[in-house]
Amino acid sequence: MIKFLMILLLTIITVEAVAEHIVPVTDRPADFVNAQQIIPQLQVDMRYDSAHNFVGRRIKGYKEPVCLLTQQAAYALKTVETQLLAKGLTLKAYDCYRPQTAVNDFIEWANKVNDVTMRSEFYPAINKADLFKKGYIASPSGHSRGSTLDLTIVPLNSHIPLYDPRAKQVSCAAPQQERSPDNSLDFGTSYDCFSPMSHPNYPGISADARKNRALLRTLMKHAGFKPIATEWWHFTLINEPYPNTYFDFPVRN
Repeated sequence: MIKFLMILLLTIITVEAVAEHIVPVTDRPADFVNAQQIIPQLQVDMRYDSAHNFVGRRIKGYKEPVCLLTQQAAYALKTVETQLLAKGLTLKAYDCYRPQTAVNDFIEWANKVNDVTMRSEFYPAINKADLFKKGYIASPSGHSRGSTLDLTIVPLNSHIPLYDPRAKQVSCAAPQQERSPDNSLDFGTSYDCFSPMSHPNYPGISADARKNRALLRTLMKHAGFKPIATEWWHFTLINEPYPNTYFDFPVRN
């Protein structure tokens, strides 16, 4: 336990030091848009505006369940959506622009050693102290630049299930039929699953899950987005308009 606390303290000191060097911009630029205005059939399941996330409550800075993106990122995403619609599929966003206030909230949460309310679902096999060190949570976050988003593919005209906080938590790495309900195609894990199984190239998932990951990754890369090595759902526009700017205005329409 003492070793755990020491690791957690060092991790928190490191991420807080990084955060202190960020001077976020609090004014919302005119080219930040509600992505659904450009992509009407985009589904939005903003997890940080709800209790269904690894913290277990709404995250500070989220005022409305809206997917905000730079206009450039939204139009690039529309090219992906067009190809999916032809297959009877559509995109669903879990998170888009994320204010620095939210990132700071994650840091504060990490400082609460005993707050592991959602561990059984989101990080059952990893110590909370390692979430920043292993890159599952970042400070600063590319999301705060407005051209990064977390997303999945869902059947067209499907419905986002209601989250039941009273339901028994099941590991995000469990088979899809056992996990918390989601209308996503099977990607091998659920969203925000802090596990090596979430790595896009992880081999130990079903053939269908590998196929779905490859489809999303291929379409997003062709549209000008780059993936990361740890999360199958995370993409950033390569030619993002604000590569060195972090914003901190609230998420609202």
